[in-house]
Amino acid sequence: MSRSRSPRPSLAGLAVLAAITAGLAATPAATAAPVAVVASTATASRAPVASVASVARRDGWTPRAEQYPGTVTRRDLAIPMSDGTILRGDLTLPAGADGTAIPSRVPVVVTITAYNKTVLASSPLGGGDGSYLVKRGYAQLTVDARGTGSSEGSWGAFSARENRDATEIMAWAHRQPWSDGRTAMTGPSYMGISQVFAAAGRPPGLKAIFPQVPGGDVYRDVVASGGQIDAAFIPLWLGLVTGAGITPPAVTATDPASGFKAFFDHLVGLATFTGPLIPKALLDGEPAYDGPFYAERSPLNVVDRVQVPTFLVSGEYDLFQRGTPLLFERLQQQGVPVKMVIGPWDHLQGSSGAGLEQAGHGSLQELQLRWFDHYVKGLPDPSLDADIPPLTYYEQGSGVWRTGQRWVDGRQRATRLLLSGASTPVVRAGGLTGNAASAQPGASALPPVPLAGLCSRSTNQWTAGVPNAFPVPNPCLTDNRLNDLAGLTFETAPLRRGLSVQGPIGARLYVSSTTGDGLLSVAVEDVAPDGTVSRLTGGWQVISLRQLDRARSRYLDGRLIQPFHPFTRESRQPLAAGRIAPVDVEVFPTAARIAPGHRLRLAVQAFDTPHLLSPLPGLLGQLGVITVHSGGRTPSSLTLPTLR
Repeated sequence: MSRSRSPRPSLAGLAVLAAITAGLAATPAATAAPVAVVASTATASRAPVASVASVARRDGWTPRAEQYPGTVTRRDLAIPMSDGTILRGDLTLPAGADGTAIPSRVPVVVTITAYNKTVLASSPLGGGDGSYLVKRGYAQLTVDARGTGSSEGSWGAFSARENRDATEIMAWAHRQPWSDGRTAMTGPSYMGISQVFAAAGRPPGLKAIFPQVPGGDVYRDVVASGGQIDAAFIPLWLGLVTGAGITPPAVTATDPASGFKAFFDHLVGLATFTGPLIPKALLDGEPAYDGPFYAERSPLNVVDRVQVPTFLVSGEYDLFQRGTPLLFERLQQQGVPVKMVIGPWDHLQGSSGAGLEQAGHGSLQELQLRWFDHYVKGLPDPSLDADIPPLTYYEQGSGVWRTGQRWVDGRQRATRLLLSGASTPVVRAGGLTGNAASAQPGASALPPVPLAGLCSRSTNQWTAGVPNAFPVPNPCLTDNRLNDLAGLTFETAPLRRGLSVQGPIGARLYVSSTTGDGLLSVAVEDVAPDGTVSRLTGGWQVISLRQLDRARSRYLDGRLIQPFHPFTRESRQPLAAGRIAPVDVEVFPTAARIAPGHRLRLAVQAFDTPHLLSPLPGLLGQLGVITVHSGGRTPSSLTLPTLR
């Protein structure tokens, strides 16, 4: 999460995203009438895959009433860090009818943001209405991360210093006179990632966290999925943080010296951190590859130190579709009390919490209250684990919400489908078959079509859900058939029985390339009898970065379902002329059911616009013709974790 193409697109992206988020903030979160598990129109998305089933509450739990009629906010409190830098936070306390803060000490819920706490208060990026918890006996402290908003220092985007700040902020909140010593954390995206780093520091008093749509491995999750640079979200994100950061802080009115210092610190950060990363990445410098920079910024590298109960929210079309389930699995392995809800949401939807009640456990605010009342305040809740299983997820295709104990467990088996015959763009599809004897040899030429990906759900996913926020129907978000014309397709015959998939997916494609390189952009899709193509999930892989780290890859029944690639400069190996080699593509995890009579399709393209962009020195290498080989000695395949 460290680069943009140029300042102008970043600022333009900021304007667009600010307009969208402001509009969303003015729109109440959609709710659904509680009914039995039957299909209904999706409230969580304007572009549903099929339908979303409204689910009646699975329990008899009801949220407790407000304890206090009002709230009062103290702005720009000074929070000193161990190196002398002053961060700033807004504190909201419960208040009586006269508007005066109550004299009692209360638990403190902390949100650490890079998006300017003043702006965050009126945006869905804040993750919901903080006053809900405050009126029920909590304090809310929202803090600008170092180098952002009103805080001093230079922004480093989850640098070791910023991550240390997160732990120090929690320790500071723990010992304040308005705190009873018990703390918790909330917030989506950046704020969710901050929670993991803060908890890994094990600050005194921290009792529970509630991260929505957090990342796990920032390089593979979002910065360079498959080895190419994310040219869609990263410019928007950098523009949002940078634009909010160079706005003169409001604290100048109350503390001019600190305010002016913060402003100039932010300008220095722009010149020394954000600015240099942009050209370095685009010119194939160090930020284009995985390494220590991203390792320092990836929660998966510290999550083993997290000990507090954690409630995760994930989205099937989210930026961190890959990373959030990995965090869930690691926390489960450590024995940490953890739950995860995965819904049909993009990043803005998962951040706002709109539609979360569809899962059957209540709204975002109700879930946070229940989690914190039990784990922070220590209130008895004997039915919590019975009411909310470890895993609740939306199944694409059927539109049904399901529950389980683990994301990948003994219920799944590896189902391998072999590509068969040849596919020709626009003209014909190749086959997908589970019978090795029927897999026909074929060579399919994949042309470089730079517009591939533009008319697909991928565009919405990798712009954080901005297109989906416009109140205008967009057929590209619900039907992928037009986009599929820009590449190759391989599909099964109509299924006799339904097929349920849950977890990460592996595609192994035997390829050759006229340039020795290129991008394989893969989509797994559901083709309905009427021809509608629903994109279920996608994956990407640069051919020259295909080196496989088997020790860090994941296997099911001995078959590869989640390949891990080093993505280092040293691992780059272009294909020699005429050579055919297997390339393992990590297809991001999902849950879906392909109904009887439907077809399962694998679509392969050479671009995913506007999502991915090659570093400029390698751009010509992306313009050659890739040939996908199938059958015989080149058994290209798709391996799915299917439910038994």
